[in-house]
Amino acid sequence: MTVEDLKNGNEEIVKAIIDNTREGIYVVSPTGFEFVNPAFEKLTGYMKEEICSKNFNFLRLVHPDDRHLFSSTTRSFSKPNLPGGTGLVEFRLVNLKGEVRYVEASTSTLETKPGYTLVILRDITSRKKTEKQLVDTLAMLRKTMQATIEAISLTIESRDPYTAGHQRRVSDLARSIATKLAFPAEQIDEIRLAAQVHDLGKISIPAEILNKPGRLNANEFEMIKEHPRVGYEILKTIEFPWPVADIVYQHHERLDGSGYPLGLKDGQIHPMAKILAVADVVEAMLSHRPYRSALAPELVLQEINTNAGTLFEPSAVRACADIIQERYNLPSSSLS
Repeated sequence: MTVEDLKNGNEEIVKAIIDNTREGIYVVSPTGFEFVNPAFEKLTGYMKEEICSKNFNFLRLVHPDDRHLFSSTTRSFSKPNLPGGTGLVEFRLVNLKGEVRYVEASTSTLETKPGYTLVILRDITSRKKTEKQLVDTLAMLRKTMQATIEAISLTIESRDPYTAGHQRRVSDLARSIATKLAFPAEQIDEIRLAAQVHDLGKISIPAEILNKPGRLNANEFEMIKEHPRVGYEILKTIEFPWPVADIVYQHHERLDGSGYPLGLKDGQIHPMAKILAVADVVEAMLSHRPYRSALAPELVLQEINTNAGTLFEPSAVRACADIIQERYNLPSSSLS
């Protein structure tokens, strides 16, 4: 076989290629099927004579949920409405036995025969099954990761009854802020999970300090300031799909560099850590503590608004303020 043979359209060679290829090939006209190759017969389970009869309805081969991809201008068949520019469309084909096969179709019109369309189908069922297995595996891993995160969170809060539920509430608020800021779903999951364990490092702090009813002295506060670092050291050993450890490490950093434990400034702080910082401070101020009562929502909004751009990310502050105003039915003037 030579290139010249193919260029000259040697019928015997072309027929051999069509008959022996693994792709299903067929040609349709406005009145129905005009040609099918053996691979198409094998794929569908129907014989050529039945497929090419005038009574054969192509849509019986298409899964009901995928029939919208096909025009209904003719009774027997119309070519797929392919996505623009790709030349390919995927749909589910139902064979004679009722088995569902995933196929990838490419179509082209025959210039020498107006109204005729050549369709080539590739069976991609194995690929689809592999993709589904990967999706299922990822879903299982995410479920396991979430269960692990929740177990860690409960372990931390069991040592500090005064802040029980704090991490969950911070996680909910941080997720709401990220959602309002229109972050992608992946990043919203990222901040949600990081917030659920942001105080993990407190597991290294003596219970009497965590539960102290009065203000902390300087030495005790220095111990508290180490909890982001301890949390980082624990979490960095876990292979999360996101930099959870870094976010936890940085959730007490501030834009002007006055935070701890690293003294990072604006451009050095992870965007999700900036959101977590706002959510953490707001939730803490809205909650009762052994040494003070919860602050009024109006005062909380005033505090974070005053420090927007200095300590806290302005966009996160605005989003959080909107959420708090809606939650407590506060007027916009609460920010002034």
